[in-house]
Amino acid sequence: MRCLLATLAAFALAAPAADAALPVDARAPRLVTQASLAGKPFRFDLQQALRRGPVVLYFFPAAFTKGCTIEAREFAEATDDFRALGATVIGVSADDIATLNRFSVSECRSKFAVASATPATIKAFDVALPNSPKSNRTSFVIAPDGRVIYAYSALSPVGHVRNSLDAVRRYRASRGR
Repeated sequence: MRCLLATLAAFALAAPAADAALPVDARAPRLVTQASLAGKPFRFDLQQALRRGPVVLYFFPAAFTKGCTIEAREFAEATDDFRALGATVIGVSADDIATLNRFSVSECRSKFAVASATPATIKAFDVALPNSPKSNRTSFVIAPDGRVIYAYSALSPVGHVRNSLDAVRRYRASRGR
């Protein structure tokens, strides 16, 4: 029931695609938090990840809900394509690390990490669902210099993976890689 209510609330309050949280060219806020990959917790630092290349940072409302499961599985299927372009994928939600440990294995297929967001993180990225501690569904592509080069907010998981991958491809093409 909780998952259904969260999904319905997110649907009712989701920002349209044109109202992505941080705009293109904004500097991404600092993000250091607990994350999980293949059920193993670790410390994620966005600045360190950006040293390796662009980062696809996608926020989702809640692990194990229908849309979030669909999105995680689609990102898992595309992880090798992102890696081939030098990009790191990380999902972010307000879920606790114990929940994300399970989600990283079952739905992310141990292909990419998921991180726990504090209320301050959700606020800093301007992805809060109104009257909720959860985030909306927003995908960002962040260039190694820390600037947002792509942002997309929509409740539906459709398009987040494909659009993020296209944004990384455009970024790489603009640099002759």
